[in-house]
Amino acid sequence: MRPVRAWLMVSGVSSRELVVLGTGSQTPTRRRNHNGYLLRWDGAGLLFDPGEGTQRQMIMAGVAATDVDRILISHFHGDHCLGVPGVIQRMSLDRVPHPVFAHFPAEGAEYFARLRHASSYHETATVIAQPVGGDGVIAEGRFGRIEAHALDHQLPTYGYRLVEPDGRRMLPERLREHGIAGPRVSELQREKSIRAGGRTVTLEEVSVPRIGQRFAFVMDTRLCEGVFTLADRADLLVIESTFLDEDARLAHDFGHLTAGEAGRVARECGVRRLVLTHFSQRYSDPAAFGAQAARQFPGEIVVAEDLTRVPVPPRSHAPAGETTAGR
Repeated sequence: MRPVRAWLMVSGVSSRELVVLGTGSQTPTRRRNHNGYLLRWDGAGLLFDPGEGTQRQMIMAGVAATDVDRILISHFHGDHCLGVPGVIQRMSLDRVPHPVFAHFPAEGAEYFARLRHASSYHETATVIAQPVGGDGVIAEGRFGRIEAHALDHQLPTYGYRLVEPDGRRMLPERLREHGIAGPRVSELQREKSIRAGGRTVTLEEVSVPRIGQRFAFVMDTRLCEGVFTLADRADLLVIESTFLDEDARLAHDFGHLTAGEAGRVARECGVRRLVLTHFSQRYSDPAAFGAQAARQFPGEIVVAEDLTRVPVPPRSHAPAGETTAGR
């Protein structure tokens, strides 16, 4: 059997990486904190499901409150949201200068309000609540768009994905051939064609398609349409695998996935790098999750550990529409 990475460490800070703050489920253990995941994406910081202890885990991982631009909560079970009070209060303590947007199921707005003001503090940070009321785009920016899609759990739950738009990768040698440099490159990108060297040069002549990257976050759900929509062609998929396959009945009854189901999703959706997390405290050997997922998914699997970093795979230059794991 091919090896499965128990974790993936990288030195320094990548412009696109997942910082794993916690990988436990309902009950934290000595080795696993409650959930918590920070996605660094070209200067933006997206904090997913900050469970109890997230503020401390951020310190341990070298993540500052000022690094967070958005908080995204999948649902209001405690292991996914009890870190909200500490994180938001730390933002005010550190006087985060930019607005922080908070996304969460609209049905849980009362829970978010209680968590946000769980105790007295001097509020200086600007936190803007943006409840999610259905499937679709919830934010757009330089990073592309963030979507929410409903999942199948015991209470209203959403998964999230970040989708970077497709673009063009400029070819320096072609630009030199046509004498295009400096501000004229930006002009060509904007106008799609310009006059250079006595002729019209089009953007297609000096560039190739650049496939936009995708990140997906799937937590606490049975298999459903939303899972596959979120995972579709994800470069990096973070997905719960609370139970091992032999406990599939328990997984279904409690609204969770098994490791094998997570692997199946990755295979069918053309995922490039699969990150398994949210492990039940009933299991002592995390390698078993990777082994079971590997029976379904031939690509790279990371069995997440607390305080590790997982880089988004290097950009693919495959043709648009490619849906295999090797794209």
